[in-house]
Amino acid sequence: MMSVKQTEKEPSINALGSELLPCSAGPVTGYYRDGCCNTCEQDVGSHTVCCILTDEFLDYSKSKGNDLSTPRPEFGFEGLKGGDQWCLCASRWLQAYEDGVAPKVAILSTHQKALDIVPLAYLKKHAADLH
Repeated sequence: MMSVKQTEKEPSINALGSELLPCSAGPVTGYYRDGCCNTCEQDVGSHTVCCILTDEFLDYSKSKGNDLSTPRPEFGFEGLKGGDQWCLCASRWLQAYEDGVAPKVAILSTHQKALDIVPLAYLKKHAADLH
């Protein structure tokens, strides 16, 4: 009997090289739904940027085909609102940055793997927890 090899979770290190801090426990976020922006090889969306959502960004995301604000009870998803923190796909955050609507980030809660997609300077410019 063959077993499926499980992909190991990446080390919990943030974009600044220190311990990854939790992003949100209410709503519970993250690829692993552990409240942190932890990731692994199977997380093809790279849900690694801890964002502080705004209504403007939620409208933008919905216009791009990713509706994060509408409740989906069949998936246990209550829907997000401005002020919530959420582990967002790094490529979506970068797209929003380039379009001028990127939400602030909690850089200490943003996984270092986000740097494979988003330049550190962009994250620092939008970091809510560095000022």
